[in-house]
Amino acid sequence: MYLNNIKRGSVLLLLVFLLSACQQVTEKPKYPLFYSDAIFGTRFNIKASALPNAVKSDELKIQIKQLLDKLNGQMSTYLQDSELSKINQNQTGEWINVSDALYEVLKQAKLTSELSQGAFDITVGPLVNLWGFGPSEMSYKAPEDKKVKQLLLNIGYKNLLYNDETHQVKKAIPLLYLDLSAIAKGYAVDRVGMLLEAQGIENYMVEIGGELRLKGLNIQNKPWRIAIEKPTINMRVIEKVLPLSNIALATSGDYRNFFEQNGIRFSHTIDPHTGKPITHKLASVTILSDTTMKADALATAFMVLGEDKGYQLAEKENIKALFIIKTKDGFKEKATNSFVARLR
Repeated sequence: MYLNNIKRGSVLLLLVFLLSACQQVTEKPKYPLFYSDAIFGTRFNIKASALPNAVKSDELKIQIKQLLDKLNGQMSTYLQDSELSKINQNQTGEWINVSDALYEVLKQAKLTSELSQGAFDITVGPLVNLWGFGPSEMSYKAPEDKKVKQLLLNIGYKNLLYNDETHQVKKAIPLLYLDLSAIAKGYAVDRVGMLLEAQGIENYMVEIGGELRLKGLNIQNKPWRIAIEKPTINMRVIEKVLPLSNIALATSGDYRNFFEQNGIRFSHTIDPHTGKPITHKLASVTILSDTTMKADALATAFMVLGEDKGYQLAEKENIKALFIIKTKDGFKEKATNSFVARLR
């Protein structure tokens, strides 16, 4: 009943508002809108520093939940009757009608795939499941190479064709399976933000499972303070705090969901080119962007590319990115010039 594998094991940002024990004491007055609940197999938290007189908090919460439920019904792989599931079940090879919302997400996925030369690929879901990081119980055992090779024959973002005039897609491979877990959550954050803005709300924070959209200022009339987590196993430690406004943010990492076999560690992040978990030293990457959907997809793409190729591409494309890299002595940070400039 949730979006499948919503970046399972990804870095959840240690948001300042999640440090509720401290905040409940210090925040006066309370946020006129504070809404926390479950969706997409994770939690969401929404705050607004001020509401227009005509906007009622309880009514707004109903609208937000209705929107999120609608998006889940379009993009979930858990719901067998969702729009995405029907596309996955369709093996006719014919053009398939797609709703505007789903088509927008699919097109952004295509752009990110092209930018990253296939490091981001929404068709990699079957391989994620094969390695035990899907919705089923983890097997803690690496699959046979022949099974990996078999599945590689049925994936590839280039096998999904688009018709921008009719908003239709067609699967060049009948068994092509789409999983939007690394992008749909970010899209949902953006849509909630747009709903708030349509109500005249100018200062808000929307967070779903660690992906954020920030506008204006917090209740103290200051930029929102977002803490990035240090990528340590079995510990929740803050790496650094970012004061941010009018920006979207997403973080992905490889240290919360993995298994070890014969002394070898297997990450949940699968490289679509090899069909196997990544093996480089990049522990996490944080992206700042104009939309959370873009940041969400790019964070996954750079986790696949690694600390060198990812950083080079981010600098080339002027993408605001912070890479946290594993070293023998701990971790080191490596930020793109545009990321540093944005925080000045």
